[in-house]
Amino acid sequence: MAGYLDRIGAGLVLKDVEPLSFDYIPTSLVGRDDKLVDLATKFSTIILPETSCNVLITGPVGSGKTALAKVFAKDLELNFSNKRSISHVHINCRNFNTSPQVLHKVITKLDPGYPVRGLSSSEVLSSIRKILRNLNQHFLIILDEVNHILMKEGNDILYKLLRIDEDKQGKGTLSLILISQEEIVLNLLEGAVISRLGVGNHIRLSGYNKDGLFEIAKQRAELSLFKESYDDEVLDLIASSAASKGDARNVLHLIEGSAKNAEKEGRKHIIPEDIQTISSKEVVAVEPHVVDNLRPHLQLLLLAICRRLKKESEITSGDAEQLYKVVCEEYNQTPKGHTTLWKYIKDLENNDFISSKYGSMPQGRGRTQLLSMPNILPSDLINRLELNLNRQFNI
Repeated sequence: MAGYLDRIGAGLVLKDVEPLSFDYIPTSLVGRDDKLVDLATKFSTIILPETSCNVLITGPVGSGKTALAKVFAKDLELNFSNKRSISHVHINCRNFNTSPQVLHKVITKLDPGYPVRGLSSSEVLSSIRKILRNLNQHFLIILDEVNHILMKEGNDILYKLLRIDEDKQGKGTLSLILISQEEIVLNLLEGAVISRLGVGNHIRLSGYNKDGLFEIAKQRAELSLFKESYDDEVLDLIASSAASKGDARNVLHLIEGSAKNAEKEGRKHIIPEDIQTISSKEVVAVEPHVVDNLRPHLQLLLLAICRRLKKESEITSGDAEQLYKVVCEEYNQTPKGHTTLWKYIKDLENNDFISSKYGSMPQGRGRTQLLSMPNILPSDLINRLELNLNRQFNI
């Protein structure tokens, strides 16, 4: 067998890639406990007979809208089956963007063999209601990326679903969860639909903060990677790298990409450079003139930081200061004072060369400023900095 094929199935770092899929829904949702409580509050009467609940969930890409709705629907089914029979269907309106397609998806979930060919939308709706009433079952429909069907056909499908029990005996047949990006859907919903949904039944999600992204990275790494292949420093760097956009999908991409990069190198563990390699492909590379225009001592400090971060995921500001003094000695320069150096660190952060946070000292005594480079490969800057400094100081 060709030698390069020995990497296939080797499993050096990755043990299961499925938990890194955008479509994978974990058994528990991390980083959104408050929104689960909010959703449960808006559905507080769902276990009562003849009751429906409706919610609109909005937020940016990768903010966990779909996972929130799916986990809630699953938990609803499992935990209240003794009080009310509830089932659900998730429909992505990007793929099913007409009323007939949505209704076909709904009715075949209830009765896979139901003949819908030739039936009008009203007839299919009537059949859906009849099936549910006969089963004494409540049905939760999750319409994901609902803006696609709204842009194509308007609000008609929503209006019909919301009025499915109108002028009929019995109520509470259906509940709806609509999902979309806020700036898109709010301009597409008609007043009559918003009124029936309920003006207060709107849950807004923001992008994840770094702590939330770290918890997601930790959960997915435990599911997808071998235990010895990563540590909390690696997960922290992944979270830092994804934090600028707050997109959980970037975390998944970084875990998989850095794991595969490590395996490509024949290693059984992920190192900071694996993450930086993947992350640097997603941001604008640092232009040479940006580095060249830095003041000489800023370049000396950046070189000191880069040399350490080529090997480690982060460095304390105190270590950065000591290494800066070493680099100054290398180039026969007098180091600047502590206050000036603190300003230089802020300059590097403001220009997106580094990220900073406050954390515990490595020995666990007190707190300090921790510096990292989640979106730039330190090795990419080292050669440029050394070339500039050698020229500036005639070395």
